[in-house]
Amino acid sequence: MKNVLIFGLAGMLLLAACASTPGGEGMEVKDYWARAGMMDGNSAAYMVIVNYTDTDDGLVGVSSDAVDAVEIHLSQMGADGIMQMTKQEKIDLPAGTELELKPGSYHVMLIGLKEELKAGDEITLTLHFQTHEDITLTVPVKDAADMGGSGMDGHNTMP
Repeated sequence: MKNVLIFGLAGMLLLAACASTPGGEGMEVKDYWARAGMMDGNSAAYMVIVNYTDTDDGLVGVSSDAVDAVEIHLSQMGADGIMQMTKQEKIDLPAGTELELKPGSYHVMLIGLKEELKAGDEITLTLHFQTHEDITLTVPVKDAADMGGSGMDGHNTMP
């Protein structure tokens, strides 16, 4: 009887610990999409990155064979009232947090599209982290108007 009580208590503690986990483990990328764009032009990709680990990390790069170059950028309003875009060497991903890359904020800049990107197409992006293993995504291309985006994001070469 004593053993049953001990195993029962241990089981309840295990269930309680699992219930407090915020819905995942490791590093998760969700809600990802890329903006449609013209060949030789630029585009951008957006997503939500969730760091379920207990270790701080960082997004340090992104690669894709669909473009000439990929950079991590931050768009924000400058003191002069003009949207400015700044290349980022790293985006911090503190333990237990999520970060949304979205129009008008952090985003993945796709420079020099090798082919036109149309809604319904897909591209491959590989995210490189400071400590976590790379994550490769098959990213759907969408029309920015369908996603509620302004069509700009500080980029004058995008539709």
